[in-house]
Amino acid sequence: MRGDVRLERAGTLYEQAVFGGDASALTEADRELDGVEADLATAGTGQDVGVVEAGLALARGRIAHARFLEHHEEDPRELDLFERAADLYRRLGDERGEGEALFWTGCFHQVVRHDDEAAGPALRRSYELAAKAGDRLTMSYALRHLGIAEHGAGRLEAARERLEESVRLRRELGFDAGVAANLVGLAYIAAAEDRRDDALRLLDEAAALAEASGALGIARQVEQARTAV
Repeated sequence: MRGDVRLERAGTLYEQAVFGGDASALTEADRELDGVEADLATAGTGQDVGVVEAGLALARGRIAHARFLEHHEEDPRELDLFERAADLYRRLGDERGEGEALFWTGCFHQVVRHDDEAAGPALRRSYELAAKAGDRLTMSYALRHLGIAEHGAGRLEAARERLEESVRLRRELGFDAGVAANLVGLAYIAAAEDRRDDALRLLDEAAALAEASGALGIARQVEQARTAV
């Protein structure tokens, strides 16, 4: 999210809530975004304003998504925010931003609506745009969720390939909490392939990375996975 340091701060707070397990960060994120919105109300027009407007819609949607992950109640604004962000970025000719917004659109359909079929086109297009823009983080997110869809469809080899590529990108970026999250997914795949020793090894690495990066939310996922594999 580009164009305003408060949008960057809101992104950090989103990760603090989702990966770090600190739901109180979302209230602070709302305050940051309220300030951006107030400033936009008195701003003029132009490329910079459009970028901030798109970033604000995307950030609002991410915060709504984080609240869904905590309370499992759909916010009717979430999809509209992501679609608005994608449309604004498209009109600005910002393929990187559009790719990120399309990822979140696909993520909404998959995670909130449990509809992998509806998620697929947005996730695939997100990956294409992110690859073109050199946005390895969004590529890693799109690959992760495409892998989740493959896993849900029982295509374990394809699921493993996508998650492994996502892990590779996240290791390059030093995104240890994201690597840990993907290793949990790979552990479930290994268990489904009757590779329990591999699954436990993956979970051990995920636990170490989650602890080192302060990703308490992911650490809880690791412990849940241990009881399932």
